[in-house]
Amino acid sequence: MSNGFNAKSFLKNVTNAPGVYRMYDIRQQVIYVGKAKDLKKRLSSYFRSNIPSVKTQALVSHIDHIDVTVTHSETDALLLENDYIKQYMPKYNVLLRDDKSYPYILLSGHKHPRLAYHRGPKREKGHYFGPYPNGGAVRESLHLMQKLFPIRQCDDLYYKSRSRPCLQYQLDRCSAPCVGIVSDEEYSEQVKLAGLFLRGKDKQVISQLVAKMEVAAIDMHYEQAAQYRDQITALRRVAEQQEVSNHKGDMDVIGVDYASGIACFHLLFIRDGKIFGSRSYYPSVPAETDIEEVLSSFLGQFYLNADIQRTIPKEVILSHSFDGIKELEASIEHALDKKFELKTQVRGDRANFLRLAMTNASNAVATRLSHKNTVEQRFQLLEEALELNEPIKRMECFDISHTMGESTVASCVVFNREGPHKADYRRYNITGITGGDDYAAMEQAISRRFDKIDNNGKVPDLLFIDGGIGQLRVAQTIVDEKCTHIDNPPLLICVTKGEGRKAGLETFTVGGSEQTFEIPSDSPAFHLILHIRDESHRFAITGHRNKRQKTRNTSTLESIAGVGPKRRKALLQHLGGIQEVKGASIAELAKVPGISLEMAQTIHDALRGG
Repeated sequence: MSNGFNAKSFLKNVTNAPGVYRMYDIRQQVIYVGKAKDLKKRLSSYFRSNIPSVKTQALVSHIDHIDVTVTHSETDALLLENDYIKQYMPKYNVLLRDDKSYPYILLSGHKHPRLAYHRGPKREKGHYFGPYPNGGAVRESLHLMQKLFPIRQCDDLYYKSRSRPCLQYQLDRCSAPCVGIVSDEEYSEQVKLAGLFLRGKDKQVISQLVAKMEVAAIDMHYEQAAQYRDQITALRRVAEQQEVSNHKGDMDVIGVDYASGIACFHLLFIRDGKIFGSRSYYPSVPAETDIEEVLSSFLGQFYLNADIQRTIPKEVILSHSFDGIKELEASIEHALDKKFELKTQVRGDRANFLRLAMTNASNAVATRLSHKNTVEQRFQLLEEALELNEPIKRMECFDISHTMGESTVASCVVFNREGPHKADYRRYNITGITGGDDYAAMEQAISRRFDKIDNNGKVPDLLFIDGGIGQLRVAQTIVDEKCTHIDNPPLLICVTKGEGRKAGLETFTVGGSEQTFEIPSDSPAFHLILHIRDESHRFAITGHRNKRQKTRNTSTLESIAGVGPKRRKALLQHLGGIQEVKGASIAELAKVPGISLEMAQTIHDALRGG
């Protein structure tokens, strides 16, 4: 065994108690974390003479030493294992990167409550409905709620500054409580109905509205009765579309597909018999990992991650069973201190949900495999075109974006063997240069990217520069200067647009030798270069536009003494934008909350140059 690890000596002192073990390599990095009901028995299985698993053979060959932590129970071991996996992200563990919290709909506790998108700690008073699988599902639900219940969705600053109804009132999507058009009692009634609807009490909402409609008709308030009638019709239509099951409980339905190293867990979030939405998860799976480890690792990490603040249903339906499923179920139930049941054999509505989840999971894996094979082919052809001896693991591309020298931004996008790696994308705000000097902008961006880099850093194999020979020379000079102690510095290639800036006529120049080469425009290698170039261009333009808009919205107001962030925000929100602020009279400016008559005069004079 490599690294000189003495398994016999180690195993002599290992206890039979439950616990967690961490395996380290020669660089003292944790490469695997595991739990065991019996530590001695579990660890001994790694060092048998005939290990059938290729993955386990590779893992064992890299062990330098092992740390053991004894726990009081299997549940404690499961919790500690998950904490260690999150902390160390070991290369031989199945890793679920699910660190984002889940969004909710908030019905606030104001006098006139608002419906709002919420993500994060639940600090604001009110009722929270969810969780929803993603932000898109929340926004879709909020849009639907606007059509059904005339409740405000504006933020408090906008609500308090209104002196007349906004456009939402004109569209019959808000009853304008801000200016007192609706009575507090009627508004409260609509808020109660919205809360019931979000809890899935559709029939109760409709029956209450029917009663109100009948009372209004008897009292000969026909216009109000017609409004209730229209609301009832809309609610019935929505309820018919949303109703998917007679089952009124909460459950997660998980369809799993695992092929060629890619695993997809497709979850249907079902609350009160309605599908709140769905979401696919793609855990990172080491090569040659068996399906049972993938399943148990995902379930443990997903349901014991307290950081994501999601409500966990009592019932989880899973498409695959595995050894130890009942033990895992008991451990999760004990850790959560609530009823938790994993089911794999279901009928009726549940079976229909499960088929739907499995179909989505298998389609997702097939799509990813197809994409992965396409990207792999493109990388191989690019390696051939450049006559490289080593495979390309990482590529980066830099681009500069500005408008007439204003708000210059440099982008760096990253591709690996699976395509765009957005977690490593970077933008650099360029400062201290003459506006429009692309060479100086490129010099600053490349300097900041490679400053203090060493062999342990993320060094690209290829570095593309979107520009001409001048920018390539600047970049090459910086890389030569900053990467003197790097074993394999990046190969620089500039991508120059062809005649008429038409796509397909690009030429490529290698840094240093400045040798120009061409790749046929129908080659997948050519498409890969254009893909990373276009992605870099898109990312730079997006960053530049955001920076430019922010600058234009605030710079003219920032220069006015006494106008801080709160007053700037109040001015822009109350009047609708910087152009409206510039065109406003002193009287109109003075109506903005927090702006006195004297301050309005100051702002007016500063913006008009008076």
